[in-house]
Amino acid sequence: MTAEFLKVGWDDQLEADCRALCEFAFREDLAGQQDWTSTALVAAKHRGAADIVVREAGIVVGMPAISTVLNACEAKLDVAYHATDGEQVSANTTLATLQGNVRELLLCERTLLNLVGRLMGVATQTHTYVEMVPDTPARIYDTRKTTPGWRRLEKYAVRCGGGWNHRCGLYDAFLIKDNHLAQRLSSDSGLPDDAAEAVRIARQFAKDHKGPEQLDGLPLEIEVDTLEQLEAVLAVEPDIVLLDNMTPNMLQTAVKLRNQHAPHVVLEASGGVRLETLREIAASGVDRISVGALTHASRSLDVGLDWQCG
Repeated sequence: MTAEFLKVGWDDQLEADCRALCEFAFREDLAGQQDWTSTALVAAKHRGAADIVVREAGIVVGMPAISTVLNACEAKLDVAYHATDGEQVSANTTLATLQGNVRELLLCERTLLNLVGRLMGVATQTHTYVEMVPDTPARIYDTRKTTPGWRRLEKYAVRCGGGWNHRCGLYDAFLIKDNHLAQRLSSDSGLPDDAAEAVRIARQFAKDHKGPEQLDGLPLEIEVDTLEQLEAVLAVEPDIVLLDNMTPNMLQTAVKLRNQHAPHVVLEASGGVRLETLREIAASGVDRISVGALTHASRSLDVGLDWQCG
């Protein structure tokens, strides 16, 4: 399949995003002060060990984030890992064990559990969608409907759950949407009101761009909401056509039109995708299904901290 978007992995950029979120979380928790409850009740040099346990079945995500959390709060704890990202686990599985100063462990507890629980929720939700369409050609993609500041982390979680990443931002793909074309309502906008012409202009702009960025290789996608628009843009062969809020019957017709006129163009179904409608959408023959609910509607999994005795 051509015109693939960037795949989010646990790299330096994702590590930096995670570190920034952790630092903000500790500012929220401490406000420049300290954990007064632990200071009052726990001896300064007291040591202990605790397990990070997921209390329901799901997909593991966030093991590399543990050290990021500890570094952000300057906690010198030893970590033993018992699971890896992308692994499917049952309820009450121990993911990792932390050992060291108890005050430091209590300081990082909530931030750590919030982070892992949220990411595991996204991955587990994604896995549920992916498992609904294993016998179809359709891949499940995320969207930019992510939590502000969490985008790369949530997209990484989507990948751990077996999904695929759509564009990360406004910089890594051309995506001509209805709001771009709607600017024709302004008579002096100078923008095209024709979808096919918009594709031509964007493609030429990418070729002519002289800046340090390499735009010519970016995926070029356009959104359409009618079959007439689809026929028009197939003539100029964008990399991807996003079929917005089309019925399953319209999607089937769209696939036939694509196969007849431009078989190399990728078709993506989007808009109002739910688990109840997923199978029928995938059966239409589209290549991709983008699902905002992977991120914006996922719930956090129940992840807790269990102290070891003795």
